[in-house]
Amino acid sequence: MKRAVAFLAVLVVGVAALYFGQRRHESTPVSANAVVELAADVQRDVSRVPMRFTRLSDVEEIAIGNQLAEQYPITNAEVSSEEQALESYVRRVGNVVALHAHRRLPYSFHLVQNRAMINAFSLPGGHVYVGEGLLDLMTSEDQLAFIIGHEVEHIDHYHCAERVQIEARLRNLNLGIAGALVQIPLEVWEAGYNKGEELEADREGMRLAVLSGYSPYGAVSLFEIFSKLHSEYIIHARSPEQELSELAIQGLVGYFRSHPLSSERIAQANSVIAQESWQDRKTEKPFRVEFESHNGKYVK
Repeated sequence: MKRAVAFLAVLVVGVAALYFGQRRHESTPVSANAVVELAADVQRDVSRVPMRFTRLSDVEEIAIGNQLAEQYPITNAEVSSEEQALESYVRRVGNVVALHAHRRLPYSFHLVQNRAMINAFSLPGGHVYVGEGLLDLMTSEDQLAFIIGHEVEHIDHYHCAERVQIEARLRNLNLGIAGALVQIPLEVWEAGYNKGEELEADREGMRLAVLSGYSPYGAVSLFEIFSKLHSEYIIHARSPEQELSELAIQGLVGYFRSHPLSSERIAQANSVIAQESWQDRKTEKPFRVEFESHNGKYVK
């Protein structure tokens, strides 16, 4: 009996090792780090198992996402022609990228009209938001495509759906009762995910961007901008009057606290580029917002 139990334990460990080994998207060098990273993967996946057994249906997830979107007012009463043009631009690029998502959800893309908002986030079911402050930092359309791809993958890989289930349990909410979701603050979605999920969204977001005709180097160049900002404004705490407001700097602090180091994200991006043989796709499209104005009003 003991031998049978021991054999079964070894078999389970072996199958688990094969399973998680196949799930990894990037290779790990032979070292003690391999054991640590495998353990981290197992821990992350085990923590998500209960959510998978009770996973929301697409219909439920879409309904919850729509309810959340209604309770988060992100648009001002007065919208400038520039902001309308930016939202149109975000929507156009987003619709192209979303065509290559695995899950066929009603993705929609929105501008957060706040120049201090140097971030992007997504809700269950398909709503994606990009902060105006983040757009101000971008120098190419490929960077925008990557950020949108990153957020789409948080939805595509059920990160958002699992987050709302976890929040419902922590807050003792019944997701089936109308109005219950009002207790989940917007900051929950702005805060980011765990390191493994963020890096997963980076990898898969790059793939969505490339499938949409964009350069994978859009991710690299954007991370380089983040790295420079982290060095200049967060580490050295330069005067906010130079370029960024104090509110924007506070937002950046929160962003860097909830996301992996830019150096780590750059390293992973370059590794994916090498693995996929994307080195020749270096040309990035200019960040170009097109709009017309008539008597100070936006005209489509």
